[in-house]
Amino acid sequence: MRVMAPLGKDALGLFESLLEEERIDCGYRADGYYDVCTTEVGLSGATHESGIIERYGYHPEAVDGDELRRREPAFGPDVIGAVYYPEAAILNPGVFLTRFVKAAQRRGTVVREGACVVAVELSGGRAVGVRLDSGEVVGGDAVVLATGAFSMRLARSVGARLPVQPGKGYHRDVDIGPNGAPRLRVACVLNETSVFCTPMDTFVRFAGTMEFSGENDVLRRARLEQLTRAGRLCFPQLGTARPKSEWCGLRPMSMDGLPIVGPLGGVEGLSVATGHGMLGLTLGPVTGEIIANHVLGPGDERIEGLSPDRF
Repeated sequence: MRVMAPLGKDALGLFESLLEEERIDCGYRADGYYDVCTTEVGLSGATHESGIIERYGYHPEAVDGDELRRREPAFGPDVIGAVYYPEAAILNPGVFLTRFVKAAQRRGTVVREGACVVAVELSGGRAVGVRLDSGEVVGGDAVVLATGAFSMRLARSVGARLPVQPGKGYHRDVDIGPNGAPRLRVACVLNETSVFCTPMDTFVRFAGTMEFSGENDVLRRARLEQLTRAGRLCFPQLGTARPKSEWCGLRPMSMDGLPIVGPLGGVEGLSVATGHGMLGLTLGPVTGEIIANHVLGPGDERIEGLSPDRF
């Protein structure tokens, strides 16, 4: 918490600056979110955690079931209470990333889609680029491995140990409507099942689960059904409409649950930014700022606690 809580605050400010400066419209809403509970055990744990987070300048608010249903009528009688976190925001990740890439290209960034990197290219003990599976070497003054769940393999190419493995997550998008999803006012996480429910204009995204099954994109139906069951427990009005989108992806999970950010393996000019687990999008801008400060010279004290050297 000592490492992560300040990063969350920095991330919020950076997102707002980025979206304003680059004029990116992606459904950004700083409305906070609810940690919603259906059991006394869950509520006790959520309340305990909120007390810890409060020490780091956040302002969580305990809300009982009746007050929660007054604020959000879509919740059913099984919900007994929640913790509200006002310092939080949501956006549409796909729209954000598409428009962010275009903004980066306007500033001179070259994007190579479908280029498979197989190794870091070294010269005199320094990283000077990356080698593609085609044999082409793409050179650079510095190399940053922001390669998610696939970082372990590339780190191994320079003799570095990077304990990251893929943790598969799933999402189901359900249109808002009479036989679909309720029109939620604010995002929430369902505490006991760790399913995050995000209202996105015309649909609600139900996302969660953590599957450790290696590097694969197999879509397991039972995992998707788990999202719906969890949602229906808290939202009795959730209908049986066919989801508009179903998807799975691999999160980079580090051994100790903290991101891995900073210089890698004692190789000059080589850095890594991975291991963010379920907070990759959330901590993207602040991670970028930390890495930029490191690569360009002034350094960044926030690397402490995130450095690969801890392994």
